[in-house]
Amino acid sequence: MEPSLGLGVPFLSSGLFVALALWSVVWKGIALWKAARRDQLGWYLALLVLNTVGLLPMIYIFLVAPRHPELGTAPQANITES
Repeated sequence: MEPSLGLGVPFLSSGLFVALALWSVVWKGIALWKAARRDQLGWYLALLVLNTVGLLPMIYIFLVAPRHPELGTAPQANITES
């Protein structure tokens, strides 16, 4: 019998749960930040509401966001010397 944390949850399972939760939070945070910077409200809401253990955020980060490099970039100031 595996040692438990007092809640009837084996220690190994709870450690795996914590690792999975951290994995998901990191990917979700990066994807939410990118979607907000690019003013993509639909993606932002989908990423915020759906919990896909990091899969949807990774799809957004690696497949959707690179297709639109012009979004989310600050306009460059045109400074001319007089």
